Order: sequence, then C-alpha cells, then structure tokens
Amino acid sequence: DKIIPTDDIEKALEYKRRDSNIVLIGERHGVKLPGFDFGNSPSQIENISFKGKTIVHTTSAGTKGIMNAKNSEEILTGSLVNAKAIVEYIKLKNPEEVSLVCMGLDALKETEEDNLCACYIKSLLEGKNVDIKKEISELKNTSGAKFFDERLQEVFPTLDFYLSTELNKFDFVLKYNNGCIKKIEM
Repeated sequence: DKIIPTDDIEKALEYKRRDSNIVLIGERHGVKLPGFDFGNSPSQIENISFKGKTIVHTTSAGTKGIMNAKNSEEILTGSLVNAKAIVEYIKLKNPEEVSLVCMGLDALKETEEDNLCACYIKSLLEGKNVDIKKEISELKNTSGAKFFDERLQEVFPTLDFYLSTELNKFDFVLKYNNGCIKKIEM
C-alpha cells in the first residue's frame, strides 16, 4: 500500500510498536537491523507479497537521501530495475531541471553502481546509447565484488547482484510525497 522511509532506526521501531501489522525493512552496512522483519536484500523478499501492507524502510544511504531532499519539488527513488520507467515519467512531466543524486556508501562515498544508474538514466533522457550490460558486468570487479565474496554471502548474497541489476524489470516509479512513497504505474 505504501512505504514510509525514515533515516531513524528508533522511529521505525516506534511505528511497529504502534501498529504490529507494519513491516519493517532496514539495514546498516548491509546487515539486517535487530527487531526488523527483513534486511534490504532483494532475494529475502523476492517471493513475498506486500500487497495491502505498510512498510517502514530505513537504509544506510537511500532513505537518508530522501529525508535530506525535503525541499525538492519532486522526489523519485530509482535503480536499474526501473530506469526506463523513471525516464518515461520525467519526459511526461517535462521539468525544467532534473537532478540525479547518487547516495553511494552511507551517503558519504561514491559507489560505481549508483553512478552507473545515474549515467544510464541520463543517457536514456538524452537519447544516447551506453553499453549498459558491459558496465554492469564490470561492477563485479568494483563495488559489486562484495556479492561474489564467499565470506560475505550472508549479508550480500550473489543473487542480490543479479536482482538489482536486472534492467527495466519494473514499469513503475516510486514517488516520495507527504512522508511516504507511492507506486505510480507507467
């Protein structure tokens, strides 16, 4: 039904104390938070239906970015899995200015996967071609290498790499408005 982003772990837990039907999804440094239903791993929730549910979501970077962009006219969340839908939405709205903000590692340090997503969205907006599949493959040797490290499989399973780099799997955008994120079909 909706996603409520927060950058505050205690605030997320308070939502759950007030309503036990709330689903808590969150991580810090990739690790599922104590008291939360799920971490931020796509493979953990791949086959779970959240239809009609309210999710409270907190992450090391992304939800911090949303909370810090409150003065923006419009906030969309995005990734490679819905990049084309984001571009369609932006073209439909035809704004004078578009800012693509990469949150990176802990919202402090750039990461190749976030930069790649922004470059891909920019190239689609500008009608330019980019060898995105090659670029995704190269992530395995940079910031995506953690998904292929046997010692880190509990936190960063290999399947998560493939699920999060599946181009344009979804034809919707997630828009932040009035404290929650809603799905907009394209």
